[in-house]
Amino acid sequence: MFLTVAAIGLASCNSGFKKGEGGLLYTIHEDKDGAPVKEGDFISVNLVAKTDADSVLFNSYDTGKPVPTLMPKPQYKGDVYAGINLLSEGDSATIKVNADSVFKAGDKPKGFKGKYIVYEVKVVKIIPKGKLTDQVFQGRVSDYFKGEAGKLKGLEPAKISKYIADNNLKATKTATGLQYEITKQGSGPKIAKGDTAVVNYTGKLVNGKVFDTSIKDVAQKNKTYDAMRPYKPIRIAVGAGAVIPGWDEGLQLLNKGSKVTMVIPSNLAYGEQGLGPVPPFAPIVFDVELVDIVHPNPNAPKPAAPQMQMPGQQQPQAQR
Repeated sequence: MFLTVAAIGLASCNSGFKKGEGGLLYTIHEDKDGAPVKEGDFISVNLVAKTDADSVLFNSYDTGKPVPTLMPKPQYKGDVYAGINLLSEGDSATIKVNADSVFKAGDKPKGFKGKYIVYEVKVVKIIPKGKLTDQVFQGRVSDYFKGEAGKLKGLEPAKISKYIADNNLKATKTATGLQYEITKQGSGPKIAKGDTAVVNYTGKLVNGKVFDTSIKDVAQKNKTYDAMRPYKPIRIAVGAGAVIPGWDEGLQLLNKGSKVTMVIPSNLAYGEQGLGPVPPFAPIVFDVELVDIVHPNPNAPKPAAPQMQMPGQQQPQAQR
């Protein structure tokens, strides 16, 4: 945290920065022993990118994991990779790149202000390619990912406990590991498999960062608003496997009008792969309101049973 604050302070001016090719400016805060990263090496870095007006463009700390990549050759003189080339494992630095070089003429994001893009970089891991065969190199990279996944998985129970404690949740834990608190009790019978749930929801990581919501005001407040999507309650077929297991289980605890906070472990959510803004082995939190329950129509025609086909029988061609 101290280094991050120091980097922000230094980024406000060019004093203390060294000059590199192509107008690159950099200052190294931590300078560890070791060989600097080379083209073709595997690197894992924590990275914050922002304008020199402190508007954040990207922050790897929001995802809870560093960014992994194979180190490419600099794309042009003075790009961020040229700055990273100066660093070794454990180093941290602030790198300033001319915004006109990053964004071609006319391609700057709307509202972009400032002359530089400022990168705060921390090199977490380097796996040198050197003279290793591709097989050995890829094996070492794979071992690194497995080790990092194990660390994330091991941290998950503590993250869940901390979130529940910090937010004073009176959580009930089910046999699967789902933890929930019904914050508003509804009325009538609980929703059941085969019903359709009409729900409003907000999903967030345990650090509080909202990644999805059906509520327009919440999206605007948390800067996730998308003008192309409708903001209204969604419909979910309960028990049909249409949503993550934590939702399928949690919805069946509710009756119409109920509100619930669900703390969902990764094995009931997006697992070891993660999805989009949700990292691997990440517990997630959903605030859900069951607005309505739509029961199946008992008079609806039953779907026709599929016809059996004998082995070798030719399938009829679909009409176009």
